[in-house]
Amino acid sequence: MLESFRAKTLALACGLAALCPIGSASAAAPQTGQPVPWQIDLQPAASPVMANIEDFHRLLVWIITAISLFVLALLLWIMIRYNRKANPTPSKTEHNTLLEVMWTVVPVIILVIIAIPSFKLLYYEADIPKPDLTIHAIGKQWFWSYQYPTQNFQFDSLGLSDADAGKRHEPRLLGVDNIIVVPVNKVVKIVTTGADVIHAWALPAMGVKMDAVPGRLNETWFKPTQTGTFYGQCSELCGARHAFMPIEVKVVSQPEFDTWLAGAKKKFAAITPETRLAAATQ
Repeated sequence: MLESFRAKTLALACGLAALCPIGSASAAAPQTGQPVPWQIDLQPAASPVMANIEDFHRLLVWIITAISLFVLALLLWIMIRYNRKANPTPSKTEHNTLLEVMWTVVPVIILVIIAIPSFKLLYYEADIPKPDLTIHAIGKQWFWSYQYPTQNFQFDSLGLSDADAGKRHEPRLLGVDNIIVVPVNKVVKIVTTGADVIHAWALPAMGVKMDAVPGRLNETWFKPTQTGTFYGQCSELCGARHAFMPIEVKVVSQPEFDTWLAGAKKKFAAITPETRLAAATQ
């Protein structure tokens, strides 16, 4: 029986070892700003906001782990020390002032420890620095329209079909036909609203998620610290094609952005959202 147990344990260990390289290889693959197979953690931070969110997340993990281990140890101690065999005559104590004070005060202290960095993080996210670039994101059923107001042009961004995503080597349900391009290490302000129902503009690697509400302008920001392509999607249940409203942002150097900007002004000069949608549905 012992040999059988050892054999099963070895087989399980080998199976887990075989799975581990898959996760690490996927995580190490050059797929910037998108989910990868076997991923269990947050996407790598690509902005100061997301870096602060990761730090707060690590704090919560330590607190949750400590509480869970304490409760587990307490349950095991009670099961061993106060079972019927070890404690045939149960205590008839009804109240314990010290314990009641402790289980009231200690949770309050834990919540204060969580609240202080939480409020600092919320303020940091809401306090938008002076932007280097402003983009208007308008959620529609079911695509995004983007405006570069200072540069005076706009375009629609629709999710790619499976066939087109394969041709362009884009991830399924994340690639779009017209991507947002922004310069690296610059503050980008996003002003978002909804044209019909509530949507949400979300870009996980940048730590951004902001509701797009009809009749209201909501603002958020990010400052990309590395070049690459980053993916997000509408994070609101906005209708039947809710899952087909991806967001694709390409972060490039300032010279590359200037070159793209010059081409985009010509490309989208005569294109309105209405004509773009009509052409896409033909």
